[in-house]
Amino acid sequence: MRLTRECPLALFLVVAAIAPAGASDLSLQRVMLSSGGVGYFEYEATVEGDAKLSLDVPLDQVDDVLKSLVIYDNGGRAGAITLPGRAPLAQSFADLPFGQSALASTTTLLNALQGAEIRIGGDEPLVGQLVHAEDAIERGPDGASATQTRVSVLTDNGLRHATIRDFDTIEFIDPALQAELKTALGEVAAHRAQGRRELAIAVNGNGKRTVRIGYVVAMPLWKATYRMVLPAEMNGSSARLQGWAVLENFSGQNWSDVELTLLSGNPVTFRQALYESYYVPRPSVPVESGDHVLPPPDSGAMRDEATKATENTIVPAGVPRAALRSLAGNMPASVPAAEAAAPPPPPAQIEQAAVAEGATQVAFLLPYKISVTAGQSLVVPLVDRDLPTRRVDLYQPATTPIHPLAAIELTNAADTGLPPGVLTLYQQGDRGSEYLGDARLAALPAGNKRLLSYAVDNKVTITSDSNSREAIVKATIAEGVMHLTRLNRMTSTDHISSTTVPPRLIIEKIGLGGNWRLSSPPPDQVERTPAGAYRVAASLDAKGNGAVTFVEEQPVEESVQLLDLEDGQLGVYVAAKELDPKVHQALADLAQRRQTVSRQQAELDRLTQERSRLTDDEERLRDNYTAVKDDPTMRKTTLDKLKAADAAIDDNSTAAAKATTALTAAQAGLAAYISGLKL
Repeated sequence: MRLTRECPLALFLVVAAIAPAGASDLSLQRVMLSSGGVGYFEYEATVEGDAKLSLDVPLDQVDDVLKSLVIYDNGGRAGAITLPGRAPLAQSFADLPFGQSALASTTTLLNALQGAEIRIGGDEPLVGQLVHAEDAIERGPDGASATQTRVSVLTDNGLRHATIRDFDTIEFIDPALQAELKTALGEVAAHRAQGRRELAIAVNGNGKRTVRIGYVVAMPLWKATYRMVLPAEMNGSSARLQGWAVLENFSGQNWSDVELTLLSGNPVTFRQALYESYYVPRPSVPVESGDHVLPPPDSGAMRDEATKATENTIVPAGVPRAALRSLAGNMPASVPAAEAAAPPPPPAQIEQAAVAEGATQVAFLLPYKISVTAGQSLVVPLVDRDLPTRRVDLYQPATTPIHPLAAIELTNAADTGLPPGVLTLYQQGDRGSEYLGDARLAALPAGNKRLLSYAVDNKVTITSDSNSREAIVKATIAEGVMHLTRLNRMTSTDHISSTTVPPRLIIEKIGLGGNWRLSSPPPDQVERTPAGAYRVAASLDAKGNGAVTFVEEQPVEESVQLLDLEDGQLGVYVAAKELDPKVHQALADLAQRRQTVSRQQAELDRLTQERSRLTDDEERLRDNYTAVKDDPTMRKTTLDKLKAADAAIDDNSTAAAKATTALTAAQAGLAAYISGLKL
């Protein structure tokens, strides 16, 4: 094999174009596209006795086919399914003297083959054993730099160095090495080129019969779009709703006269790489000698637990797109009535799909077979229904904090649900249909309704205010503990003013959540959304003005040890007017007893401080008495004062004992009173 500087190594990769294998014995009959992003494909073939069916699929679909392929045969049995293996590319290099990374460049390949016999052709041919190769930057006479490969070769005359220039060649003299390199390049090319796989499916049976084969693979999500034409006068009747489906055939094959079904739901789908080879890592153990035993470590016991799937809840949503304006109402007065265009005809009827409601999804079966080539898109009609509608305004502060949204209340009075999609709104007028705006339609089950917001109603203005309050609503006393129930109350009011009387106005309020509950308006006037918001219809006067007040309350439980209650906090409870009269009286009596204890404690503290002062004076007089031993007069005076101080200390001790007894009695009385309370 020869390598040149002029031709990059990648040019030696031979890419073989593999044509799709024929599958004439199986023909595509049914396609079911799911809104879960997968598609079910079903083929049919007529067989007799034992047979082998070939199924050609794109390489990127093999994993899904192996996971989901199912065979239907009323008169036979399914046998083995075979297909070409797909070993990891690294496995192809396991027996070669170099790895896949060696093919990244000429330099890396040469260094991976150090010691090989090579021949470098050029102005000065060079033959010998490859020692090393490296990339070097060389500058030409004009100052331009270029990266060249420099090699070191051990020849019969010693170590030589050479730079491989453009059009120089490197040959591997060993034919076996050259063959291995060629094999590696072929494996890389084949791994990239094999874009399809042919599955051979064996079916065993007797007689002539029809065999069906189906599988589920990833497919682009099909999309539902809607159009609604409102009558010129919205009198709460109905409007025309038409639905279409937009889909793509990216299955890798043409669809010719196939039965098409569209499924709307939320199935659980998985993807698993089944068409890859995996090797389980094994631990290395030492070579055993003698009768040593090496049991595996115990990993415990495990019990399988079944899981239970739950259905997803779809939350409705609405997004405003454009302002509602009546073109007919803004026509210039100079336009003669005779020039006004005749009312346009209603939208053309469409061939509806046959709709069936299942346990978890809605199926739309087209009434005709379709043909579409691979890679093309398709738009097909789904539904054509007259559904009850009425004009409403919806105030959502998170979307538009000042003005409500113009919306249509749509009720699905049909027997089957509608998939989610974007809805374009029109309204019939004197000069033709008018575009109103777009809305988002969430999945709409049969019998449910949705508010489809499509514009901002600037004629209605809403301002909001709020305030909070906390009150004690309940108190009980038992075993020395007072149990309080506080009530936090949050009040918010939406004030509505309008330049004209709006249609039915619905105020939406996001609740505070947690253990907050709505106490006003009453429950029979409130609706709840799946997202937890409250909806209330506003009552407006003749001019379109009014207000809606929401009151939310949160109970808070609290326990207080009465014996440890501070006087200041006790005073707060005594002043609370919300308490039951019996509890209020008990707390008032408790406050008086606490005051008695406090007075006794204060008297004892005073006597204790006085004793400390008296003992200090006595100590000072004793020191003075010793100091004046040579002065009889001063000594006598000091002695008299010392006797008076001792008498005062005795009186203080007597008073302190009485105060202590009184405090102990007051404290015992307080404790007995508290323990005896039960309200």
